[in-house]
This record gives sequence, structure tokens and C-alpha cells, in this order.
Amino acid sequence: MSAFRSNPTLTWTMLLSLTLPVACGGDDGSEDDIGDETSGTSETDGSDTTDGTETTDAGTDTTDTTGEEEAFSLTILHNNDGESQLVDAGSGLEDFGGVDRFVAKVDELRAGASSEGVVVLSSGDNFLAGPEFSLSLDKGVPFYDSLALAAVGYDAICLGNHDFDFGPATLADFIAGFDPQPAFLSANLDFAAEADLQALVDAGVIASSTVVDLGGQQVGVIGATTPMLPFISSPGGVVVDAALADVILAEVEALEAQGVEIIVLISHLQSIEEDLELATMLEGVDVMIAGGGDEVLANEGDVLVPGDEEEVYGSYPMMSDNGIPVVTTKGGYRYVGQLIASFEAGELVAIADESGVVRVAGGEQDDAIAGDAEVYAAVIEPVVAGLEALDMEIVGESEVELDGVKSNVRVMETNEGDLIADALLWQAAQLAADWGAATPDIGIQNGGGIRNDTMLPIGEISVLDTFDIAPFDNFVVVVEDVSPAQLEFVLENAYSQVENVDGRFAQISGFTVVYDPDAQGLEFDDEGNVVTEGERIIEVSLDDNTKIIEDGEPVDGAPSLNVATINFLAQGGDQYDFGGAEFVSLGVSYQQALANFIVEGLAGVISAADYPEGGEGRIATQ
Repeated sequence: MSAFRSNPTLTWTMLLSLTLPVACGGDDGSEDDIGDETSGTSETDGSDTTDGTETTDAGTDTTDTTGEEEAFSLTILHNNDGESQLVDAGSGLEDFGGVDRFVAKVDELRAGASSEGVVVLSSGDNFLAGPEFSLSLDKGVPFYDSLALAAVGYDAICLGNHDFDFGPATLADFIAGFDPQPAFLSANLDFAAEADLQALVDAGVIASSTVVDLGGQQVGVIGATTPMLPFISSPGGVVVDAALADVILAEVEALEAQGVEIIVLISHLQSIEEDLELATMLEGVDVMIAGGGDEVLANEGDVLVPGDEEEVYGSYPMMSDNGIPVVTTKGGYRYVGQLIASFEAGELVAIADESGVVRVAGGEQDDAIAGDAEVYAAVIEPVVAGLEALDMEIVGESEVELDGVKSNVRVMETNEGDLIADALLWQAAQLAADWGAATPDIGIQNGGGIRNDTMLPIGEISVLDTFDIAPFDNFVVVVEDVSPAQLEFVLENAYSQVENVDGRFAQISGFTVVYDPDAQGLEFDDEGNVVTEGERIIEVSLDDNTKIIEDGEPVDGAPSLNVATINFLAQGGDQYDFGGAEFVSLGVSYQQALANFIVEGLAGVISAADYPEGGEGRIATQ
């Protein structure tokens, strides 16, 4: 069962920071030089716009009336990957995060900024499947996430992959719930085939970029979404342009043609390394705000949420090889990123030492802030009530800790992965005849669909726990008549990116697999075409010892198989390819299948004998 808002203690360990061209984290209140000062560029009033660009107003008048170019200081407040973590940062971290406290912290930083202008930006994944968002769907428009994020007062929000998980119509409903509506940005997405989203494009709510007018000083903001979108989410007819650098450079040119001199890119590319690489292909972008990687950037002395000290990825900011500062935050409303930059004639010349991540805390913490009262009443109270109701519904008990940690379920077999794969196979076997489907032989669940990211302790398992584990709108399906050769291809894909901790990693039921993680992995180009065949799968055997693959080759005479899985994978998500095989949906979600399996299939008891720590040895490496 879950708990809400306890009081853990913060500890600090020495940070191992990357060597950067810019020194950060000093305590003298000084700024670090980025480049030589320049002057002489005239400012514009921002009255002209190009297609796909909108203009908003914020800040005070900074227009130079002397005829000389003055320095301009800008504070960028940012976050990413809020992912419906509305109440707090999770079990044991109840004093941290919480969108009501996040709103209050943004308000505090905005009001206290000493710079001449402030912009507030999100780099995507603004909501996520789970018990909280299920409560939003039950409530209807406006969703709880929409109410909370509207209170933040964003100037621009990037569209991330998870924002499409429930399809275009739900994303349109999410956006419709904002009052007022900020700009929702992505320059490399074409919405023409999705009427609900295209209507928002036509209304200027969704755009490629926006211009924020800070009392005469214009700041351009461009959005970009991962080219992997069609493979990891459900964007429907939304078309993705994978040529990110070309798209962004074209948008930079359009903004510069309007006289915009300061340009910020907000992107959701799944990893800050993707942004650092993209930065080297760009010109005219001053700052990049990354999303999707959940990296912790911090400088020595920064106060972090407990446990994040051990996850520090680099200093704030990181710098690309061509000198563009790139920043991000860990998600879940744990931090507000604060980048304080100085510009001369539109050129970035310094970043203040005060820049960094600002922890969001409450309770008895030294940096505690009271949550925004209106957000607490409109969002936190009803969500907590809904979660507590779910937490009171007990479906069973576990005699063993269940490993759903993200960095484990995406690289190796875990007992929680076994449990979910077994639930798919069991539920599909129970329902197949009723839906006219073939009886399944094996089950496959991608690690990316296992979302609790915790060790679930020994004890009672609630409905809330099953939602935490299996939150997406994924339905159990049977993919019929999958040949041994096609199954080998599916598994080559499943284990092709284990070194990248990728969500396609397969947790399995009804068979065992042996693979070589050091062998050549299956590789795709940006359009999803195979460019290098995989050579990792060595052996596949059914639980009755029937050999399907041996020595890396399909066994002659081996049977075709019926696969219980989720519709996301059957439809090609995570680049699973079942060769066009037909599949039948069985009308039950994978969360419902998990709950049903615990109650009926396991008679309410998840035993250590059936689900030992580390798993049963279904997945082995060689």
C-alpha cells in the first residue's frame, strides 16, 4: 500500500562533475563569461510573425531609448517530465515535489528574479498514464494536470512522446483544459491529418515556435519532439520530420527575420546526450532545454532531493562542443531549473553562478514552501482522495519484494516482469475463446510498460499498486501464428538496445531465451528500416522444452506460436514487428489483467517460490 508525504532526511555527497568550458556553482554571485561582448543590433517590437509562430507578452519594458544597445538579463525557469506526479515525489519522498508546491516555487522565483525578463518553459511529457491520470480521465476536461499546469503560468510547453500516449484526441482535451492557454510547441510535427489537433494549430495554440515579448525584448522559443514518436507512443496520423537540425535551423531563420535575437530551444528527445549532439548542428540557438532523459544536473553545494545525489549526471549547465548551454531537470516536479543568462546585442555572454536546480520541498525541510492554496484545493485534495480509495482496494499480498525498478526491468529479467508477462498469458488464455482468438502459447511485456520504478515491498497489493505498475491504456491481445523466424526478429529487436536501458526489453512468459548482449544488435534508420541485422538471439525454448531457435537459427519443423502481449507492441510500438500477423484484442487492459491474475490466477498470493528475487532464469545471457 502507498503512503503520502512523510519526512526523509537529506544527505549530501560530493558531486563528480563533467569538465565544462564554463565554471558553475560559485558562491560569489558573479557571472561566467561565455563570449566577447558585442553591440549595435537594433531591437524590434515583435509585431510581425511568420507561419507557425505566435507572440506573447511578459515582463517589463527594456527598450533602449538612448540609441545604444544595452545588456539584457534573462531568467529561464524550466522543468520537464512532470508526468502526472501531482501529489509528491513518491513513497518515502512525500516532503518533496507536489505540483502545488511547484507552482508556489515558480511564483517565488519569478517574483524574486533580479533579471530584466523571465520566461517559464516545459520540455514535455506533461502527463502520463497512471492512477493520477486515470482520475483525470474519470473527471473529464479540464484534467487535473491541465488545471495544475495552467496555474504554473508557462510561456511555452513542448510536446513530448508521453503526451500522445492516449492518442491525439486526449492530447487535444488536455490542451483544451488550460485557461489561459500557453503555446504548445513542436516544429517537426505535422498535425494536418488529426482534426482535433489541427484545429488547435489553426487557432495558434499549437505552433512551431512562439515569441515572448518581455517589454520590448523579444525571446523566441522553438519546440522539437523526438523522431522516435511513432515507435514509442500513439500519435495517430501526426507526421514526424526526423531531420531535426534542418527543421530547427529553418525556424531560427524565420525568427531572426522578425528581428528576434534571443532564441531558446525546448525539446523532448529522450536524452540530454541527444540534445548535446543536436546542438553541434545548430547555429543561432542560445540555450537548449532538454526533456525526456530525467537526468540530474547539479553543482557542488546544490540541495537535492534525497537519493538524487547519487544520480548526478553532470554540472548545470552542460555545454555542447560548440558552446551552447544545455540544461534539464529530473522530472516529477522535484525541481525548478533556473538559468540566469546575460546577453549583449542578442549574444549570450555570461551565465550567473546562481543558475542551477532549485529543490521543491515542504514539510519540515529547511527550504520548505507552502503549496499554492488554489492548486491544493482543485488538484491535490481530489487526487489524494481518489488515490486513497484505490489504495484501500486490496487484491492480494506478496511474500517477496517485487522488482519494478526502471533500470532493472529494461535490462534483465525481474520477478515483477515475470509476474506481468504471466498475467498477460493467463488472462489471454482465459478470454481467447470468448473473443474468437487462438489460445496463446507465450507472453511478452516490454519493460517500458512497467512504470512503478520501485521495489514493491512484501505485504498487501492494492489496486493502486497495479495502476502504478501497469498504468497505460494498453489492452491485452493475442497475435496469431507468429513463425519461429518472425519471433526471432521480434526478440532481436527486444534485446537490441539493452545497453541503452531501452524500454523495448522483453519480459517473457511460457518460454526461455538465451542471448548475447555483446553480439551485433539489430539496427534501424530514422524511418524504421533495418540497416543492420541482429545476431544476439542464441536459443529459444518453450516451457515444455520444445526448441524454437537453436544456435541462432529457427529449428526446422518448429511450430508457429500465438503470442499474448499488449496492443502497443502488436501495432509496432517500440519497433516490435510481428510481420503483419493478425491480432485480436480481448477487451481488458494490462492493469486489469494483472489485478485479475493476482486475485484469480494466484489466489491472492504472490509467492517467493513462484516469483523469486532475480526471477526464475527465463532470460539468460551468454
